[in-house]
Amino acid sequence: MTERGQRSSAAMFEQRYPEYTKTRALDTLRATDFSRLDRRGDVYLDYTGSGLYGESQIQAHMDLLSTRVLGNPHSVNPTSQETTGLVEGARSAVRDFFHASPDEYTVIFTPNASGALKLVGEAYPFRVGSHFLLPLDNHNSVNGIREFARTKGATTTYLPLTPELRLDEEELSRHLERHSQDTTGNLFAYPAQSNFSGVQHPLEWIGAAQSKGWDVLLDAAAFVPTNELDLSKWHPDFVSVSFYKMFGYPTGVGALIARNETVDKLKRPWFAGGTIHAVSAQGDWHQMLPGGEAFEDGTLNFLSLPAVQIGLEYVDRIGIPTIHERVTALTGHLLEQTQQMTHANGQPLIEVYGPRTTDRRGATIAFNILDQQGAIIDERIVDNRSRDRRMSLRSGCFCNPGAGEAAFHISHEKVTMQEVQQAPMSMDEYLSTLNLQSAGSIRASLGTVSNLADAEALLDFIGSFRDNNPYGEPLNPRKNC
Repeated sequence: MTERGQRSSAAMFEQRYPEYTKTRALDTLRATDFSRLDRRGDVYLDYTGSGLYGESQIQAHMDLLSTRVLGNPHSVNPTSQETTGLVEGARSAVRDFFHASPDEYTVIFTPNASGALKLVGEAYPFRVGSHFLLPLDNHNSVNGIREFARTKGATTTYLPLTPELRLDEEELSRHLERHSQDTTGNLFAYPAQSNFSGVQHPLEWIGAAQSKGWDVLLDAAAFVPTNELDLSKWHPDFVSVSFYKMFGYPTGVGALIARNETVDKLKRPWFAGGTIHAVSAQGDWHQMLPGGEAFEDGTLNFLSLPAVQIGLEYVDRIGIPTIHERVTALTGHLLEQTQQMTHANGQPLIEVYGPRTTDRRGATIAFNILDQQGAIIDERIVDNRSRDRRMSLRSGCFCNPGAGEAAFHISHEKVTMQEVQQAPMSMDEYLSTLNLQSAGSIRASLGTVSNLADAEALLDFIGSFRDNNPYGEPLNPRKNC
């Protein structure tokens, strides 16, 4: 596109989405703190996979490390005490960012959101007669909690999705009501935002479930990078987050934000260094530390935790509302434009899974590119071609098999066939058994410094498949979910 054409396209976009003009500060931020993106020619569209860090974040962390002497916090010596102060500063920063009162919530640091979810699953008081309820739309780290529930004799129930990949709220209400008399051991888990489709599931479900006696686990990992989560307004019992998804750095640190009264229900199946008040090897007894302290196993990633506070303060200065306005406008533009893209014969060029508007959805778009006959083009071909353009997309099922099964209309009968459950089975063998065209979809996700040029690059890339038969290209082996 010519420079004049780009200006015209930008003007039309801003006329359609005037709120985008309020986010100009993000263009300045991209040109300074994220200049490596345009310098390298990268089109980064995988923010749901990981956020990107600003260069000043790294510098601030390096400055801190280079001027401090920091020791293991499990002591009272001077370097240990200095580290303890930084750890507690990071803990307070998490509470402040999410408006979580220390009188109500405990912040437990974990390796990632999956680690937070595992803590809940292994310690939750499931029992015979209790229930684990969740929609099909969940990350595998939430799905995995069913194994803990099964071991303790609890029942797991999956709720189906509508064609738009939303949960039927009447169906949810029926299940919540059905077991409302069982006041202990019932856990309802769901994502605030789908990491597959971008669907945003209502936060109102939290109170609705709790009013029926359920504890609520909110997976917020895909939601909080571009949306506000105010825990003074919403009161889930457990919230899981990964900080690298919010601001790119550090990796290897997440958190379980847990209500104090619900933490007391949890019973850990083991203990470790850092989690006990006292223990005897010969006496075969131990006393756990109170509250959240009993859940931080071993030594925390204490040199990285100051970077969590730096990152949260960085995002706070930018403003989540500003990020949200920008990515919503760009998402709307992509959804509108892709729905108009066709082959010469009128066949759609793209199929989007999930909502086709920005109503109750985030900045994650799952789609497949279609050929002239309406067949899905193998996602590995799309992967290969996008790499040639230095475009970072994601392909597959995104560790969310339930949403994928709903999107591709894979029935319960198919996935419970004996042939499917045989192990080991490669992804190609799995697809062949189910008679499926594709192993999943393509996912584009927007974040802090996404801009119109990124969106236009994606549209141009999708358009390159118009009336272009891509078959016969070499394919890489598929990755299992």
